Amino acid sequence: MTSKVITRFAPSPTGFLHIGGARTALFNWLYARAHNGHMHLRIEDTDRSRSTDAAVAAILDGLDWLGLNWDGEPVYQHRQAARHREIAERLLSEGKAYRCYCTAEELSRKREEAAASGGRTGYDRTCRELARQQDGPYTVRFKAPVDGETVIDDQVQGRVSIPNSQLDDLVLLRSDGTPTYMLSVVVDDHDMGVTHIIRGDDHLTNAAKQSLIYQALGWQIPVFAHIPLIHGPDGAKLSKRHGALGVEAYRAMGYLPEALRNYLVRLGWSHGDDEIISTAQMIEWFGLDAIGRAPARFDFAKLENLNGIYMREMAAPDLLAHLLAAMPHLEGGPELLRRIEVGGTDSLLRALPGLQERASNLQALMQAAGFLFAARPLDIAPKAAKALSEEGKARLRELIPTLEAIGDWSKENIEAALRHHMETTGLKLGNLAQPLRAALTGSTVSPGIFDVLYALGKQESLDRISDQQAG
Repeated sequence: MTSKVITRFAPSPTGFLHIGGARTALFNWLYARAHNGHMHLRIEDTDRSRSTDAAVAAILDGLDWLGLNWDGEPVYQHRQAARHREIAERLLSEGKAYRCYCTAEELSRKREEAAASGGRTGYDRTCRELARQQDGPYTVRFKAPVDGETVIDDQVQGRVSIPNSQLDDLVLLRSDGTPTYMLSVVVDDHDMGVTHIIRGDDHLTNAAKQSLIYQALGWQIPVFAHIPLIHGPDGAKLSKRHGALGVEAYRAMGYLPEALRNYLVRLGWSHGDDEIISTAQMIEWFGLDAIGRAPARFDFAKLENLNGIYMREMAAPDLLAHLLAAMPHLEGGPELLRRIEVGGTDSLLRALPGLQERASNLQALMQAAGFLFAARPLDIAPKAAKALSEEGKARLRELIPTLEAIGDWSKENIEAALRHHMETTGLKLGNLAQPLRAALTGSTVSPGIFDVLYALGKQESLDRISDQQAG
C-alpha cells in the first residue's frame, strides 16, 4: 500500500446526490485533506440501464457547490469493463473462479425450494467442481472459502467476524460478459491506489466479500471505515419527510454550503463540544476514531439555526455573493435577479446588515430584500394600508422637508434627523414608523426603519413617499 492516503467517493448515478452521500463524500474529503492525501471521484455506472447523464451532472454540481473538490478527473466505472474482465479471467485461469452454467430459472427454483425447507438460500455450488467445460452460456463465479471466517478490522465498527458459510460464490462476470459491481469495485479501488474506504455501514458485508477477492488476487486490502447511516429525528430510517433530499434541494431552500458542511460533519463525528467548526478546523481535527457507531439523527431545526449563525457572522459583501449565486435556484429568485441586474446591488448591499440579523436562510433573506426592487407605485398589503390613513399620509408630508434637508445620507444622519423631527412634532417612533414603513416597503414587516431609508437611498425614499401622497 502506498504511504499517501487516497480515499474515494463512489456514487451510483441513478438519482440526485443524497444528503447521506454528501456526508460520505465530506468524510472522505476531510480524511484525505487531513493527511495531505487525495480524494478521487468514481462514478459507479456499470448499471447502464439506470445510470443517467442528468444524475451524473447532479452529483458533480452538488459536490462542487459543497466545495468538495476531488483530485484528478472523475473515473467512470463502465469504461474499465475490459480491465474487470481481464481480472475475472485471471481468477478463472488460476482456479480461484469457475464457470457456472445454471440458468436463471434453475437458480430461482433452487432458492424457492431452499427457503421452503428452511435451508441455505445462497447458490448451492452445483458447478463448482465440474470436471470439464460445457456448451452454452455461463457466468463466472468466485470460488469463496466454505470454512472459517473472514475478519474485518474496521476503523469505526471495530473487529467484525463473518462466517464464510454465510458468504456466497459471487458472480464476477454475467452470462453476457459484463462484470458485476463486486468485482468492479475491487479492481477499481486497487488500480486507483485507494488506501482507505470510508462508506456507509450498509456495505459492511460487502467488505467481507471484497476482502476475499483481494486476498485471492494477492492485493493489499484497504483500510475499511463503515460509518452509521443517518436517521430521522424520530430514529426511523431517513426518508424525504426527514430530509432525505438531494443536495440541490438544500441549495434551493437557501442554505449556505459552509453551514451544510458544518452540519453534516457533526452527524456522526464530534470534536468535544464544538458546534461551529470552520473548514480549516475540520481538516485539522478530523479523524476516523471520533466517528460514533450509533446512527446520527437529522434535524432540520438544528440545520436552520446553524445556517442563521453563519449568515449573521458573514461579512455583507460575502453574503451578497452567496445570495446572488443562489438566486437562480431560489423560488422567485430568477425574476428578482433580473431586477437587480437592472437596478444594481448598491441598495441590497446597504440593506444586508439589517436583513441578515433576521433571516435564517437565503430564501428568507431574498424575500425580505424584495421591497428594494419592487416596482413603483408599490402594492400595499391590506394591513399596511391601514397605516396610510389620511392622518398617516399627513405625517409623511410633514416629514418630507426633514428628509430633503439631509445632506450625507448615512444611517446616523437619518436617525438623528428623524429623532429631531419627532421631538419637534411630539410624535413617538411608532406613530411615524408605521406609515413610513408602509409607504417604503408596502408591508408592516421590514428591517428597522432607519435601515430601510438608508438602503433605499434618498431619492427612492422620497419618491415612494410621494407616490402615496398622490394616491
